[in-house]
Amino acid sequence: MSSTTRGRIDKRQAILDGAFTVFARQGYAQAGVQDIALEAGVAKPTVYNHMTDKATLFRHAVEAAAIAALDQRVAALAPLSDPGDDLPAALEGVALALLRLHTDSRYCALRRLLYSEITHFPDILDIVKEYGLDRLNHALADRLARLALAGRLRTTDPDLAAEQFLALILGPLEARSQMGTRQLEEAELATIARTAVETFARAWLTT
Repeated sequence: MSSTTRGRIDKRQAILDGAFTVFARQGYAQAGVQDIALEAGVAKPTVYNHMTDKATLFRHAVEAAAIAALDQRVAALAPLSDPGDDLPAALEGVALALLRLHTDSRYCALRRLLYSEITHFPDILDIVKEYGLDRLNHALADRLARLALAGRLRTTDPDLAAEQFLALILGPLEARSQMGTRQLEEAELATIARTAVETFARAWLTT
C-alpha cells in the first residue's frame, strides 16, 4: 500500500472517529461539519472530499462504530475456542468481558445515538441488524456448537443456548443500569457474570 493511500485511509478513519465523537456529544442536528473537522484534525474541505454531506457522514460514522463494537465483542469470545478444564470459569470470563464492553462509554454513546436518531434515519436499523446482537449471537452459537460436539454442552440448538447466555447477562445489566443511565461498579458486573453462568451451567453444561 502506498503512503498516499495509507494517508487517505488514516484521514478517513480520523474523520469517522471525529464525527462519531461530535455526533455523540452534540446530537445530529447540533453537530457542524466544522466541529467534526476540528475534532478530526483536518480541514473542513477534507471532510467533504471523503463524505458528500453530513447525513452520509453520520451513517458512515455510526456504521464504523457498530463494526468496531461487534469486532470487540467477537474477540471477547476467544477463550471459548480453548476453554481448558474449567468451562464455567471461561464462560464467566467471557460474560464479564462482554459486560465491560456493553458498559463502555463509546458503546453507550452509540446506543444513545441510535435511539435518538432512528426516527430521522430509519435506515440505520440495517446497521443494527448487520452488526448488532444477532451477529454476536451467531458468533457465540458457533463456539457453543463446537463445545457441544466435544460433549461439554448438552444442546442440539446452539443458537438458543447463545441467545439465553446473552439474555442472562444483558437482561440484568439493562435493569440494573437503568437502560445505560447508571454506571455499574466492577463488582456488580462480576456478580451479574457469575450468577448468569451459574444459571446457564445448570441448564446446558454436561458436568
